[in-house]
Amino acid sequence: MSLSPNSLAFVALSNEYCAALENVMQTDPRSFIADMARLLPRIYITASDLKPDASLEEEPPYIAGYLDEDYYESVRSAIENMLGPDDVYLEVFEEDMKYSDTPIRASISEGLCDIFQVLYNFISAVRDAPEQQINDALIAVREDFEAFWSQKVVNVMRPLNHIRFSMDDDADI
Repeated sequence: MSLSPNSLAFVALSNEYCAALENVMQTDPRSFIADMARLLPRIYITASDLKPDASLEEEPPYIAGYLDEDYYESVRSAIENMLGPDDVYLEVFEEDMKYSDTPIRASISEGLCDIFQVLYNFISAVRDAPEQQINDALIAVREDFEAFWSQKVVNVMRPLNHIRFSMDDDADI
């Protein structure tokens, strides 16, 4: 068994995304937003096209949690501080919206970190792993993509796009 080019691309994009979030404090806001606007659609497309081989395991594959809460929170707060008031946006694709007369507030930093958590755990699980274990991790991340984080990707792209293309050339963000 060998990994498909798309699977290898997904591993590389996941690694690039994690590195971008881990280095957020060394990045200027304009570059960070441009990087996210470039990476997120590519991650979405690549994850959508993942077709790992069926697992040999009887149990569905599972990726252990490697990212601890403190690290998640430090990355999230760094993004929140960078974006300032632009971190919050109104979300319409929230389950609770059906039952609410008021808009639901969402956070770009939290959305990006929810994706970061999935991809960080994935990268940690496949680092130096044999191909079958990588394949099983690809199966698990693909299932999680369909159930959870695909919506996070598309939700957070909208406000990032708005910020990116409404920035003044002189603005800090």
